[in-house]
Amino acid sequence: MAKPYSELGKRSRKISSIASLCSAKLFILLAVFAILFVVLLHIQIIASTFDFTHQWRKALFTGNCTNGDQELEYSSVASKLQESVTFVPLKDLRYSSKPLQGHTWFMSSMQDTHEEGQVKYQEYPSKASKGRVLCVKGNDTHDGSWNSYALAWPHALPSNATLMKGITFVSYNHYNYDNIWHGLSAVVPFVAWHLRNNNNCSSPSPARWVLYHWGELRTSMGPWLSSLMAAAFGQPLNIEKFDGGVSSPAAAVCFERAVVMRHNEGGMSRERRLEVYDFLRCKARIFCHVSMERRRRRDDEIGMTMLMRSGARSFKNQTAVAGIFREACRKVEGCRLTVAYAGELDFCGQVKLMESTDVLVSPHGAQLTNMFLMDRNSSVMEFFPKGWLKLAGVGQYVYHWIASWSGMNHGGAWRDNTGGDGDVVCPFDENDRRCMSVYKNARIGYDERYFSEWAEKVARGVKLRKAEEQMLEKTTTTTSSCGC
Repeated sequence: MAKPYSELGKRSRKISSIASLCSAKLFILLAVFAILFVVLLHIQIIASTFDFTHQWRKALFTGNCTNGDQELEYSSVASKLQESVTFVPLKDLRYSSKPLQGHTWFMSSMQDTHEEGQVKYQEYPSKASKGRVLCVKGNDTHDGSWNSYALAWPHALPSNATLMKGITFVSYNHYNYDNIWHGLSAVVPFVAWHLRNNNNCSSPSPARWVLYHWGELRTSMGPWLSSLMAAAFGQPLNIEKFDGGVSSPAAAVCFERAVVMRHNEGGMSRERRLEVYDFLRCKARIFCHVSMERRRRRDDEIGMTMLMRSGARSFKNQTAVAGIFREACRKVEGCRLTVAYAGELDFCGQVKLMESTDVLVSPHGAQLTNMFLMDRNSSVMEFFPKGWLKLAGVGQYVYHWIASWSGMNHGGAWRDNTGGDGDVVCPFDENDRRCMSVYKNARIGYDERYFSEWAEKVARGVKLRKAEEQMLEKTTTTTSSCGC
């Protein structure tokens, strides 16, 4: 009977071992399922969290989740930005006692961008304007305080505003755009800015010019200046008059891109000015079809030009003065004298005359601005009426300055001490500033001996310089290389 019990025990132990093995496998299987469940649960939680975050951000930035609500929210924000645009006077009367200092009285709340040696300018839109564009309102030509300006976001322009495409040059000139000296001083910085930003000569020319004087709109430039800018930019000027459906003083005009200048050539280094005047000289000669062959034929000549004025600050005896210079010129081999009147020459007539001039002889006046159209290192002889040295102030030296800026030699100035007009007498003490109004436009006398010796000396100096340049094979500005 013992044997059956022994076999029964063995079978029981075998069944117990199998049961234990199955329990272990079951445990492992259950553990795997538990882990898998936890992983799937985490994935679902993460997915839900991502979807919630996405919806939350969408709600935060759009206000709601539906397209219709988004459009309403955008319109509301744009409307608020439009309403926040504030126009202020172009001419700030608070600075009328110092209109040209610092930020000036023109767009006084704006600051200029200025890098060493470069022009002072404002650009819109830009980092400085925080991406906002320039808008102006009003076209008053008599009181600049009635015209105004503001900055606006490109997608939230003032109501009923007109957006003008392209680059707009906005110029402030404290004097005027008809006098070629004052006008040139106002436009030179735009040429400098254009040259610096004209990458590979691919930058577009200005679509329009907006001109201001004391905040008042000006709708024209003098013909000389207009022609020079047409030559520089390769197209006729488009001077904005704001008469194309936006003439209402309440209508705003915004510019896709605008460059503003209000300091003339202030801040520019001499090297920068030389570059600009070389460019203008070259472009003017191309514009006026000046022949290179003609220029080569006169390498051994000395061109002396008397550029006369009529009326104010003219020579009282122009025939006698011309005779003195003609005789002095004859004493120098190759010298030839030309007598011309600036008022009788158009722009290209003056360009061609200056191209053939090595010595410019002329009274103080705007016509002397033409000097930069001569070749570099040419000479200038300037003449003043009585009283200017003591009474005229720093402005009497402007043609010394432009001679330096454009690479010319200012050969000095003769000042009349006796008065070309014997009947022009100041009733006040000669140091009284009121005498300037008497002498400002007086005619100029002459000193035969001094004029003769001075003219001969300058002509011989030019002859020597040209000979040295030929020996050194120096090159001068030509009509075939203007940069762009």
